[in-house]
Amino acid sequence: MENSDFKGKDKELLDNVVYNYAMHIPQLEEENRLLKETVENLKFELDRFKKTPLIVCEIQDIIDKNAVVRLQNGNEFLVEVSNDCKLLNVGDTVLAEQKNLTIVKKINCTKKFNVEKFVIIDNPKVAWEEIGGLSRQIEEIKEVIELPLKSPELFKKIGIQPPKGILLYGPPGTGKTLLAKGVASSTNSTFIEIVGSELVQKFIGEGAKLVKEVFLLAKEKAPSIIFIDELDALAATRIDIGTSGEREVQRTFMQLLAEIDGFKPLGNVKIVGCTNRRDILDPAITRPGRLDRLIRIDLPDKEGRKQILKIHSANMNYEKIIDFDAMINQMENFSGAEIKAVCTEAGYFAIRESRSNIYAEDFRKAIEKVKREEELEGKDYLNMFG
Repeated sequence: MENSDFKGKDKELLDNVVYNYAMHIPQLEEENRLLKETVENLKFELDRFKKTPLIVCEIQDIIDKNAVVRLQNGNEFLVEVSNDCKLLNVGDTVLAEQKNLTIVKKINCTKKFNVEKFVIIDNPKVAWEEIGGLSRQIEEIKEVIELPLKSPELFKKIGIQPPKGILLYGPPGTGKTLLAKGVASSTNSTFIEIVGSELVQKFIGEGAKLVKEVFLLAKEKAPSIIFIDELDALAATRIDIGTSGEREVQRTFMQLLAEIDGFKPLGNVKIVGCTNRRDILDPAITRPGRLDRLIRIDLPDKEGRKQILKIHSANMNYEKIIDFDAMINQMENFSGAEIKAVCTEAGYFAIRESRSNIYAEDFRKAIEKVKREEELEGKDYLNMFG
C-alpha cells in the first residue's frame, strides 16, 4: 500500500513537471524567436558598418587590443579593432567605420598615392631630327643621358659613375621639354613628366611621400626619365624662417634630394630638371652627384631659326616663291615655340579665306600677330611687377 502511494505521488510530480514544461514551451519559443531576431539585427548592423563609405587610414601603433590610426588629414586617434580584423601591423592600411573609427577591415594598399594622377607617363616618339637649332645641347644630352643608358659597360670599364641627371635652363619656349622627350625616345625609356608645384601637397608629409612614389614608379618602369618641369617651384633657395607652407615645400625638397643622392642607386633612372629661373635655385640641387650637368637653352640664332622653321613648315602647303630668309630675319629673338606659332597662325589665315595654299602675306601677318602678343605679355609682366 505504501509502495503504491509512493508510486502515485511520483507520477503526480512527474505529470506536474511535464505540465509546467508544456505550459512554458510557447514562452520559450517566443524568447527564442526574439533572440534570433536580435542576432539577425546585430548581423545586419555589423554588415552595415562594413559597407562603404569607410575611412581609409594608416595604423601608427598597436596598443593591447586597440590601435592608433592616422587619417589622411593628419589627425591621429586611438580606436578599437573589430574581432574579424586580426594580425594588424604598424604601417598597414585599414578601413574604419566613420562614426567611431572602429577598424573593420585591412586592405592591401602598397601606395598611399595614385601617382598616375600627378604625372604624365608616356613613351614619346620624338626623333632628334625633329628638334632644330639645338645641336650643341643635343650632343651634351646624348653624352650625359643617352650614352649611360645605351652603353653602361663603357662606364664600368673606365670605373666612373655617370651623372644622375641634368638641369635644362633658359627662356620659355626654347625646347627644354622637347629635348627631354627626344632623349627618352632615343633610349626607349619611359618618360615621366611632373610639374614641380604639383609635388607640394596640402597636408604635412604628403609631398615627400609623393616624391618617393614617383621614384618607385620610375624604377618599376626603368629605363625611365623623370622630367621635373618648373623645378624652381620646389627647389628654390631655402630660408630659415617661413610659413608652414614654405616649410612643407622644404620637406618635399629634402625628400627629392634624398631620392636623387640616397643610399639606393637609381640604376637606369635619370632625372631631367627644367627651369626658367636658375638664379633662384638652391645650390644643393646642382651640386656634384645630383643635377650637376647644367645645359643652357638659349633663343635660337639665325641658323637655328631656319632649322626650326623648316621642321614646322615641312608639311605645310605654301607658295614656293616665299622668301624664308627674309622671314627668318623678321623673327629675330623668337623662341622655337613662337616660330611654331607663326606657322600655325599662317595656316589659320588661309583657312579663314577658304584657301588651300598659304601665301607669303599670311606668314607676314602671322609674324606681326605673334610680335604683338609678345609685346602685350611684356607689358603685362611690367605692370604686375613694376
